[in-house]
Amino acid sequence: MCGIAGILTVNQYQDGLETIIRRMQTALRHRDPDDSGIYISSEKQAALTHTRLAILDLSQAGHQPMSTADGRYWITFNGEIYNFQQLRSNLISQGEQFHSQTDTEVILKLYQKMGSHCVEHLRGMFALAIWDDFEKTCFLARDPLGIKPLYYWQSGSSLVFASELRAILASGLPTIKMSMKGLYGYLIGGSVPEPYTLIEGVHCLAAGHWLHWQPVGMTKQQYWQINFPPATTISPQEAKEKVRAALVDSIQHHFVSDVPVGIFLSGGIDSTTVLALASQTQNEQLRTYSVAFEEQEWNEGEIAKQIAKQFGAEHTEYKVTASLAKELLPKFLQAIDQPSVDGFNTFCVSQLAHQSGTKVVLSGLGGDELFAGYHSFEKIPQMVAWGKQMHAIPLLATGVGVGLSHWATSPKMKRLGDFLQQTPSSAAAYRSFRGIFSHTEACAIARQYIRSPQLPTPRGAREDHLSSCLGQTLTLEDEVSFLELSCYMRNQLLRDSDVMSMSWGLELRVPLVDRALLEAVASIPSHIRLASGKQLLIAAVPELPDWVVNRPKRGFSFPFEQWMSGEWRDYFNHVNVPNNISLKPWYRRWSLAILKYWWERVSK
Repeated sequence: MCGIAGILTVNQYQDGLETIIRRMQTALRHRDPDDSGIYISSEKQAALTHTRLAILDLSQAGHQPMSTADGRYWITFNGEIYNFQQLRSNLISQGEQFHSQTDTEVILKLYQKMGSHCVEHLRGMFALAIWDDFEKTCFLARDPLGIKPLYYWQSGSSLVFASELRAILASGLPTIKMSMKGLYGYLIGGSVPEPYTLIEGVHCLAAGHWLHWQPVGMTKQQYWQINFPPATTISPQEAKEKVRAALVDSIQHHFVSDVPVGIFLSGGIDSTTVLALASQTQNEQLRTYSVAFEEQEWNEGEIAKQIAKQFGAEHTEYKVTASLAKELLPKFLQAIDQPSVDGFNTFCVSQLAHQSGTKVVLSGLGGDELFAGYHSFEKIPQMVAWGKQMHAIPLLATGVGVGLSHWATSPKMKRLGDFLQQTPSSAAAYRSFRGIFSHTEACAIARQYIRSPQLPTPRGAREDHLSSCLGQTLTLEDEVSFLELSCYMRNQLLRDSDVMSMSWGLELRVPLVDRALLEAVASIPSHIRLASGKQLLIAAVPELPDWVVNRPKRGFSFPFEQWMSGEWRDYFNHVNVPNNISLKPWYRRWSLAILKYWWERVSK
């Protein structure tokens, strides 16, 4: 796992190229403590940098930026390719010679052979850039499910890219100006929806896309998207066996490493699944990490400890008190690359793994989105059906919606008012269900940061995501799964997992967010795959103890509300908000406070 950055240019910035790329490298130092490097092309059209957390081939043979023997192609790569050994063997059989045991060299030689099509063969998480010093072009790509981020800023013929937004800003090239689309998306959903960022002109390369830069311009192309093919006839037993095989295969691939691999254990079904299957497929002693609290209603420390014992894992627990959390809060605020209503939990448990000497951990993230672990899978189809009934009566839905959005006191009812004013779709219902602020509230808050008459419409990135699936015959439940995978998981959970784990020099892997796993499972009809309560996942992993399966779902949450009104009061009391906008539930206050701290840091 690494941090990457680069500058591609024709006539601009060339005199100061080395100074700029070193500033960007410094901004990524926290990600990777083991090694770093810089490459500047002879004609100063390209500068690449890399900071390295050594996981595969710990020797200097893994140093990046890495080049082919003839010096034509140079790569800077962040991520892990889990099938690299198979790809390497195939290339050797074709006469290729290798000088390292790294997946980086495999990517480089694969690109040398097949160009942009190389990404279609990579199984793993990645963000990469490959410079062609002969043609003076650069190829950038991001993994299919968006596990690893890749940001870029374009001005004329120049392109700046990096693993984190902070590195783009550290170049000193973009103007620091808040993006309306990014800000509105954040206020509506609690995270910034790709391809936007909070900075005008800086974008996130969408998952499953590549970008090709040339001096005369650049092109983007999608090479993969989430697909739920037409349902095939399959029995529940066949579905269970298919899921089981795909899970075992993914777990095995995600243990590819030259350093020990740990597991984050929350006490829920997903992380227990990872541990249960790892205990059957791995020979080494497994190590697990969890967070516990003094507040018993939030504490899952005991259940995590019990699960670890059940599967023979060496367990480490980190008890987070309100006062300890307050000590960590300034470090967390500094670690934020873009605000979200999440991230502190991953920040804390990543510190624990780091302090225990672990460099790689597995997480159960992704199980809820793939196997219907959220209430959204039940509530959103109900909302759509109810909305259609309301819209069948002329002006009823719109009238009620306008009344709720303007006069309701409950934040939930205000968002419901937004939903009723739109055509009842899964995307509109999803935004209402997952929302933080209503459309009117978000616009009022946005005016505090942007003096602009160009306010957005309620339609947002979630509709754009779903429209990419048009042509597929999806059930409403499939649409919810697609939205959870491409919005909440990608924009919030995965992004926070990357930034917060890497802030401690820790690589976080997500075996339930795997292209091969998703492609295998997606062909199972939704009435089986998305049966309420993760029934298919539970059936596929009979090793799950009953006392885990039958526990009420809680999620990996912290007692934020109590802390914000107590020990954390000084950090969260000074939030400016327009009149008549409630700061309850707690995450509304959190989202505005985190935004305020972040903006003060980047705009000073």
